[in-house]
Amino acid sequence: MSQSLRVDNQIVAYASGGRPFDPAKPVLVLLHGAGMDHTVWALQTRFFAHHGHSVLALDLPAHGGSGGTAFETIGAYAGWLERLFDAAGIEKAALVGHSLGALIALDFTAGHPSRLRTLTLLGAGAKMPVHPDMLASAQAGTDEVLDCMTSWGHARRHHFGGHRAPGLWMLGSTRHLVARARPGVIHAGLKACHTYADALAAAAKVTCPTTLILGAEDMMTPAKSGLELGRAIAGARIEIIPGCGHMMMQEAPDQTLDRMRGNA
Repeated sequence: MSQSLRVDNQIVAYASGGRPFDPAKPVLVLLHGAGMDHTVWALQTRFFAHHGHSVLALDLPAHGGSGGTAFETIGAYAGWLERLFDAAGIEKAALVGHSLGALIALDFTAGHPSRLRTLTLLGAGAKMPVHPDMLASAQAGTDEVLDCMTSWGHARRHHFGGHRAPGLWMLGSTRHLVARARPGVIHAGLKACHTYADALAAAAKVTCPTTLILGAEDMMTPAKSGLELGRAIAGARIEIIPGCGHMMMQEAPDQTLDRMRGNA
């Protein structure tokens, strides 16, 4: 069930895992990747909501059911997240981000250490450059970027099956999700990742318990870049999921959840 609150006089849609959001409980905030929405966290949202957490799986601005305009810089997203914490009455939270959401979470944590209990980064790296053809396609609104995000976002073995529900196609569901993105949203998110040069500097400022979850076969953000980022965060725990690509929440949902549980 999607719900909403308001930030900057715009609707922010979120899912709370079937339990009402209550900032008095231990809060868990989840941030998705470029062109996606809160549905990528379907399993994780419900699990944490039914195991003692109050969950906000957000739709970033202009994504999913949220209003507003997609930002083109990580810093702008981090500033928005601070305003969201205030609007939702969140004093302190466990923060989880995937891909674009991971860079937002990292930048926010570096600038607001007192508001974090823990940090979990999925599919993140010290640098997250985007192929020029993807950026050009996203700017032009052509399908090539959708094909690249879908193909490169999954380990090769998942191109031919592997969905937990028989008869469902993992790549098809991901492509359908990103194809729903509004014009300009994917380009803004990819540009934000491509131009963000402060990951290692931000990592050096992180003081809360941190876990990185990486896909061994991630073609979008190779694990070696995630390892470099992890080494820059004091005491960070690094978990690598074998046979998994960038979309670990769908490719390896149980393994991803197990690794998230250790840092919530």
